Amino acid sequence: MAALDDKQLMELVVVASAILDDASSVFTSGRRAPQAVRKGDRDFATEIDLSLEREITAALIAQTGIGVHGEEFGGQSISEGLVWVLDPVDGTLNYSAGLPYAAILLALLDDGIPVAGLTWLPIFGERMTATAGGPVLRNGLALPALSKRSLANSIIGVGSFNLASTRGFTGQYRLDVIGEISRQSSRIRMLGATGADFAYVATGALGGALSFGHHVWDHAAGAALVAAAGGEVTDLSGRPWTVHSRSMLAAAPGVHAELLDVIHSVTAA
Repeated sequence: MAALDDKQLMELVVVASAILDDASSVFTSGRRAPQAVRKGDRDFATEIDLSLEREITAALIAQTGIGVHGEEFGGQSISEGLVWVLDPVDGTLNYSAGLPYAAILLALLDDGIPVAGLTWLPIFGERMTATAGGPVLRNGLALPALSKRSLANSIIGVGSFNLASTRGFTGQYRLDVIGEISRQSSRIRMLGATGADFAYVATGALGGALSFGHHVWDHAAGAALVAAAGGEVTDLSGRPWTVHSRSMLAAAPGVHAELLDVIHSVTAA
């Protein structure tokens, strides 16, 4: 791992924050952008996704000297050395439709370990940042660490899915997991922006969130934020989350254990 001290890490976050601030006006003005590139049966990118990734990547490399791995264009290895991981528009379908729940996600990895996370929701004017060890900052103000709570009293964010899906976790398995969670908490929300969900777990607004997806750019920033807040971050089987994990579960203490019990019961059945 690179020998970054706390001061150096914070300096990198300050630079990255200014770059995301500069990109926020483009993000906000591009709301309702039409799809430009299809990326599979149910996924696409807008021209804003593409232009923002180019703009943010160029600025990060120029101002920090650290390479970038982005959702749209790939890039540097996520397993070795220092690398920024970027999702220029998390919640692209929301964004294209004009729904405000969409974000810019940025994480700094050190040999595959998230050491800083930044999540910007420009339309809401929300900025969440953290470095390893915390605290989480929300619009520059330090938040308290997450306290132990129960699933029954928590709002849980879940990823969207198609029941007919057979890739990764099947649609039926996802439905079964969500159904079992609903038996213990009727406060399930399917908001459509995975990384934003994890950021709000770090703030305490959501008690937990789960993703059946495997994309590092959806997860890395949230993994850094939730860990810095004192939450727990694993895959759906309960193994520690890594950049190669095929899923992610992040939650406050107490809620995480209860969610894992639910998931394990469905898996066993």
